[in-house]
Amino acid sequence: MRIISGKYKGNLVSFNADHIRPTTDRVKESLFNILQGRLEEARVLDLFSGTGSLGIECLSRGAQDLIFVEKNPKSIRILKDNLAKLKVQEPVQIISKDVLSFIKNYQGEPFDLIFADPPFTEEMADEVMLEMAKAVSLGRFFSDHTIMTIESGRREKIGEDYSSLVRYDQREFGDKFLSFFKKN
Repeated sequence: MRIISGKYKGNLVSFNADHIRPTTDRVKESLFNILQGRLEEARVLDLFSGTGSLGIECLSRGAQDLIFVEKNPKSIRILKDNLAKLKVQEPVQIISKDVLSFIKNYQGEPFDLIFADPPFTEEMADEVMLEMAKAVSLGRFFSDHTIMTIESGRREKIGEDYSSLVRYDQREFGDKFLSFFKKN
């Protein structure tokens, strides 16, 4: 695993953790090509952050404010090791909490970009989007220009429209989909 581009370009720490399924370089390259021009000084939320690869890639490309949300202690240790290895200088916040609980209770400022990579084994992409749509309808997380991406398995249910959120793009990568949502 590595950071593809920017000031933190380089390899991440190696690890042995069966619960982590890192986003492949192919998916990351496509994702960040699509988001090009939206990262400079962005406020970013990385849900189910795992090793922190997506969030650190954002910092490497100019994001200024990043919150990682991850509940697994082993993942959090790997994330912290990655931040230390790459000598990340931007202030980041690591929240050790269940993502659905975080979404239900968040009261802070909106984000420019939101990434969600829920565990495929739990098939919870649709549930995450339903909770996020409820939060957005209450005026949380999204501004008019916020983009949310979510990875889901091929057989996993994920809708096109969640009332307050609408899918405007979807890319297929083998056994997974990368969906892009914006405020409806």
